[in-house]
Amino acid sequence: MKRFAVIALVIALAAGSVAWLGFQHWLDTPLAIGEKPVQIEIPRGQPLAVTARELARRGWLDHPRLLLAYARLTGADARVRAGEYMIKPGTTPADLLRQFDAGAVLQHSITIVEGWTFRELRRLLEREPRLEQTLRGMDDAAVMSLLGEPGQHPEGLFFPDTYLFGKGTADLEILRQARARMRKELDSAWADRAKDLPIATPYEALILASIVEKETALASERPRISGVFVQRLRRGMRLQTDPTVIYGIGARFDGNLRRSDLDRDGPYNTYARTGLPPTPIALPGSGALRAAVRPDERDELFFVATGLADGSHRFSRTHVEHERAVAEYLARLRQRRQERE
Repeated sequence: MKRFAVIALVIALAAGSVAWLGFQHWLDTPLAIGEKPVQIEIPRGQPLAVTARELARRGWLDHPRLLLAYARLTGADARVRAGEYMIKPGTTPADLLRQFDAGAVLQHSITIVEGWTFRELRRLLEREPRLEQTLRGMDDAAVMSLLGEPGQHPEGLFFPDTYLFGKGTADLEILRQARARMRKELDSAWADRAKDLPIATPYEALILASIVEKETALASERPRISGVFVQRLRRGMRLQTDPTVIYGIGARFDGNLRRSDLDRDGPYNTYARTGLPPTPIALPGSGALRAAVRPDERDELFFVATGLADGSHRFSRTHVEHERAVAEYLARLRQRRQERE
């Protein structure tokens, strides 16, 4: 009897070893997905069993129960993260579980453009179908409260850049990332600021940077334009910059800035009031932030567009020089209009 028991034990161990080797072989055998990557989405809250059955239904996984058994054995079944997954040729069941466990979801991108307003940023988020919409219908004050900054004006606080996200990411998460990035960029710029600037705080630097951002798209001009505004601030002159007035008009602006707009008093009318406006007027990028704190000061007090295709400006130290530059700009516009006619 003892001999039979030993033989039975040996047979059982051998069978178990064969089964385990077969299981290991199955774990390391690529899924039947063909020669091109395939995609699968795991909705939030979906059990791994449902995902395994879906993989089997598509013909990619031959033994869904084995996948579930291995996931339970390793604890991976409780760590599978929702999202879209790209499965590449050669992926094995073991690889697939590691991918699910790590949350290695397919990444999408969203780009916040330099010079946009917060209103334009919110519109971008609302139009992205792969984001979870949690902010729709909320006013800006409620959004800032969710971000932990109640009472803070949102303009200018979010860094323009390209951000990656997985499908189902909340729109608020993109704002959190952009807000954290702006804090980092602004702190870095402020730490490297020039001495004796007529701006006292990082927030004032952010305001100035937003104006610089709206005044030119040329990176090479930003420090010089900043220098003009800094010179005006030093001398107690009004900034007299159109973008602040346009921002103050808001959604009512029809593309035509009128003399009456410049004469109408308001917190953002830098023709009517000295100093910086109360808040930023746009989302400045790193170039504008650096220009605001490291201006290129040349005693220039004026600038006007040249009307050339490169979007450049003509800088002047005196009002006489500036009037001449304005006349040249207007003449160029008239010539261009005549050529079109």
